[in-house]
Formats: sequence, structure tokens, C-alpha cells
Amino acid sequence: MKRSVLFISSTGGHLDELMQLKPMFEKYDYHIITEKTKSNLKLKEKYKDRIGYLVYGTKLHKFTYVFKLLYNSFKSLYFYIKFHPDYIITTGTHTAGPMCCIGKILGSKIIYIETFANITSKTSTGKLIYKFADHFIVQWPSMKKLYPKAIVGGWIY
Repeated sequence: MKRSVLFISSTGGHLDELMQLKPMFEKYDYHIITEKTKSNLKLKEKYKDRIGYLVYGTKLHKFTYVFKLLYNSFKSLYFYIKFHPDYIITTGTHTAGPMCCIGKILGSKIIYIETFANITSKTSTGKLIYKFADHFIVQWPSMKKLYPKAIVGGWIY
């Protein structure tokens, strides 16, 4: 029986990084979660029932962001119960935070890959998930100064 793996990230560059892991997908009973944007709807054609969407939110709109984050937290719980992953693999950011917290509480292993874009600073989600991730991977050796327990995995691209 294949292990269940949930791949989750926000849209844009984080999703581009996550999709670099595509060769791994078929080795697992996998599902992908990302934000529902016009550019991401095409993923439904390829991944059919293996993809789920959360509401797109940006911290630039602070008032609506709070409500979207709350909604996404409940929807993440729904997806977690539906897929019950053994592992959650994420390239961040805020979209993945609630899912990783839920997963940790309910027994999944968390693998966090800090974004390629950060060479000298932490992401907000990275700061949170570093505290409890089972494996925390950085793509740049310079990031070991910020995350001493991290694994330098090299570039995802």
C-alpha cells in the first residue's frame, strides 16, 4: 500500500517550486492543495480528483485576509480528514500553515521546504513551521545560519 502524501503550497512561485516534485507524485497516494486562481484552474484538467483548492488571499488586504485565513483553516481541516495524509510536504506559505498545524496535531509527518527566493531571511510560515517540522529543508547554505537544524537540500529547480 502506498503512503499518503499531501503536497500543499500557495500559488505563484511556491506552487512552481512544489510542482518540481512532480516525479515523486506517482510513488505515493498523493493529493495537491493550492489556492484557487485563474492560472491554477488548468491543474484540475491534469490532476482531476487529486487536486483541491483553498481561497486565494493576500496579506496586502489585511481585513479580508483574516477571514480568508479562517475559512481556509476550516477547509484545510476538511481536506485533512478527507485525505488523511501520512506526510505533508510544502513549499509554503500562508496557505500551508493551517494544514501543517492540523497535520502535526493529528499525527502526520511535516516536511517543509523553505522557498528558493529567500537567501538571507526567514518567511513568516517558515518561522512557525520550523518549530515542529519533522524535516525542514533550506535551498541555500546561507539559510543554515537562520535555521540551524535545517537540512540543506540544494535548489529545487
